[in-house]
Amino acid sequence: MKRSFLFFVFLLLCSNVAMAEQGLTLVTSAPTESGGQEYSVTLRILFLMTALTFIPAAVMMMTSFTRIVIVLSILRTALGTQQVPSSQIILGLSLFLSLFIMMPVLEKSYTDAVQPYMDDKISAEVAFEKVKAPISTFMMEQTRESDLALFSGFANKEGFETPEDIPLSILVPAFVTSELKTAFQIGFLIFVPFVVIDLVVASVLMSMGMMMLSPMLISMPFKLMLFVLVDGWSLIMGTLVASFAV
Repeated sequence: MKRSFLFFVFLLLCSNVAMAEQGLTLVTSAPTESGGQEYSVTLRILFLMTALTFIPAAVMMMTSFTRIVIVLSILRTALGTQQVPSSQIILGLSLFLSLFIMMPVLEKSYTDAVQPYMDDKISAEVAFEKVKAPISTFMMEQTRESDLALFSGFANKEGFETPEDIPLSILVPAFVTSELKTAFQIGFLIFVPFVVIDLVVASVLMSMGMMMLSPMLISMPFKLMLFVLVDGWSLIMGTLVASFAV
């Protein structure tokens, strides 16, 4: 293990020497007109690769993904089908439904920040702020004031005038807390009709003296039939999409 590490360090040093001999600079920076720093392309790539590692966390914590995946998981439990649909299907459906809901935000971020930055019209700092603005606005629209005040009080920072003024360190946990509350509220409303079916089936079986027969075995077909007859998937998807409309 030690030899492998030393060999890796040796290769890294050799590559740096070779780049220096060819006149290539690994890290360069130059002052901009606004007083900031403009970094070389090599360092930009390094920053980009580092930022990519945070994409899964950003998708889960800063989009509609959390609410959707929790509601679909509760739905599967309410139906009593522990393996259908599978976890992969739920995650995939949650991801693409989140992409559908977040598309206006992504398009605005691309138009206002990514495209101008790729055309070298704005700096990286300005692009980051322009990307943050629509995402912060989306999260603010879905965040309860009580949750925002809670984390603002913990951080001793209050009196924000615009969503852009709220740091992500406060907005993200407040947004996630609100999403968890909303997801469990929707899940409760979905669970109630199926619990009623379970109670009715259990009462009928007990009155018939068939206590050894599992009520779940009998109630599952009725729950599936009810869910299909009311076009449950369309109702669930429509409810989830409509819950993000402001």
